[in-house]
Amino acid sequence: MADRSGAEPRTRTRTRTAWSTVSRLVHISRPVLWINAIGTGVVGMWLTGQLFDLQALPILVWLTLPFNLLIYGVNDIFDQDTDALNSRKGSIEGALIEPTEVRLIAWAVAVTNLPFLVYFVIALPPLAVAVILLYTLIFVFYSAPPLQFKRRPFLDSLSNAAYALPLLILPVALRADPVWPAVIGLMAWSVAKHAYDAVQDIEEDRASGITTTAVRLGPRGTAIWSGIWWLVSTALFALVSVPVAIVNIVLAGFLVVQLLRRPLPATGRRLYPVSVAFPYIAGSVASGLLLAAMFLGMYP
Repeated sequence: MADRSGAEPRTRTRTRTAWSTVSRLVHISRPVLWINAIGTGVVGMWLTGQLFDLQALPILVWLTLPFNLLIYGVNDIFDQDTDALNSRKGSIEGALIEPTEVRLIAWAVAVTNLPFLVYFVIALPPLAVAVILLYTLIFVFYSAPPLQFKRRPFLDSLSNAAYALPLLILPVALRADPVWPAVIGLMAWSVAKHAYDAVQDIEEDRASGITTTAVRLGPRGTAIWSGIWWLVSTALFALVSVPVAIVNIVLAGFLVVQLLRRPLPATGRRLYPVSVAFPYIAGSVASGLLLAAMFLGMYP
């Protein structure tokens, strides 16, 4: 009978290696920021008047690990120069990858995303497929050449309006009417937040020769830029929900005023946890009010 004394330890080693790889990919996908995709997708589904629609499930699953790995994995591959200077990398705010991990990340992005995209092409209405492909391509080319929106002032910020597209994708996929003030309001909100969050990286980006909106405008100018877009988002949100608009202007106002009072990259770093919490707080208010209206028969 064959000696199997070493088989079990080898199996345990392979299992640990597999889990270690999965854990690493999850870290690269920045779970703390998944709310920007999956949270928006869920609200997009609820805005159709459905608490849950089975047809939405593949899209919602895609908006978790697969899509976030695509966004941030591609970003990490092409941002290794600036990430090496960034003290935030290696924490929950983002992984600091090694050059040897590039192949793994590229394969993982393809393996986790392509099956979903093929399914969407087969199963969803053409307009939904078109918006999904636009959503995907914008975030790929935010970091990847030849477009690299990240390195182009104003385009870096404006391209992040795409974070709102799940509010459009889900209704179109479910053959419902989008709530346009919510879609456009979240686009404006996303433009503001991207520029604001980039203030903390001004020094690292400038040292790497990258001119972002925040680098071009400086902390004070970026506070004004973001404040204008947050005002636009507040006006649009008010057309859908006044309480959500109030929460939005209070949180945005706090962030803008603090940066105007002390216009430094260090202020952006200090306030980044508040900025991360912003969509959780505003989203919870919006979701709670929407669910309450649905249960009370007041929506749609």
